[in-house]
Amino acid sequence: MTAVAPTPEKPGRIRSFLRLVAIEHSVFALPFAYLSALVAMAAPAGLIAVMPPGSVRSSGIYWRDLVLITVAMVSGRTFAMAANRILDRKIDALNPRTQNRELVTGAVSLRTAWTGAGISLALLFASAALLNPLCLLLSPLAVLPLIVYPYAKRFTNFPHYVLALAQAVAPVGAWLAITGTFAGSGPAWVLGAAVGLWIGGFDLIYACQDAEIDRQIGVHSTPARYGVRAALLLSTLTHVVTFALFLWFGQLVGLGRLWWIGLALTAVAFVYQHVVVTPTDLSKVNRAFFTANGFVGIALFLFALLDLVLSDRLTTLVAAAPK
Repeated sequence: MTAVAPTPEKPGRIRSFLRLVAIEHSVFALPFAYLSALVAMAAPAGLIAVMPPGSVRSSGIYWRDLVLITVAMVSGRTFAMAANRILDRKIDALNPRTQNRELVTGAVSLRTAWTGAGISLALLFASAALLNPLCLLLSPLAVLPLIVYPYAKRFTNFPHYVLALAQAVAPVGAWLAITGTFAGSGPAWVLGAAVGLWIGGFDLIYACQDAEIDRQIGVHSTPARYGVRAALLLSTLTHVVTFALFLWFGQLVGLGRLWWIGLALTAVAFVYQHVVVTPTDLSKVNRAFFTANGFVGIALFLFALLDLVLSDRLTTLVAAAPK
């Protein structure tokens, strides 16, 4: 008698949805939201003077706010990914690289995807409301580029910079979550621009693997319009500007030696991803996209955190944290 192989168990609806939105990729921008929030709490020298009295809660680390920032970040990104997958499902079906995505194969139903997107959006607005009135007021503006991005590839050859705009919101939003005011938020805008261009730059690299099929099916992107070589060059230039903005941010908020060490390691990661991906060899795109860029966010945050702790700026906040 021939043994019948057991039918593999299908993942649950929630698990499939989390795979659809690639929840693990939240690691890219989330560390920078934390960094912006902690620097705002630490009220670095030179910033308090331009902020209204009491606008910076420098009497301790507000763990509740950090939790709410986490919920807002993860739910916002989950909404963005769900919306992107929903709106791009027909395009994904035409691309061999993406035709196994959950909405194309039916592993996740359209109804489940819409439900997950709606719940994520509600969580984003709820966390913004619990943070402060300014965050609630601005939350629809934060959502706007998340919705525009999936459409961008239908009308512009530079959708990567629409993604950059969407990602730049994270550090700015985290700063406003702590301070409740735009006053003195300049460093957050610099960090936001750095994060946005960093992600936009590696999205340029990622899009190179779809250049040919995008031309065939009418999807707009820089590699599809101008070629892989031009896209990789533009990505390099974008990351040069990114690195300069990280330098500027460190100077603005008075970060010390450990931050600069973290930046040196980041420079190595940037160089690595631009060396291993070439116009004639795109086989290492995923390694550059996931490994190198995952390292950048975590490394910069950890080195900045250590710098804040060892300089006593964060240690003082921990000691004074509300009970």
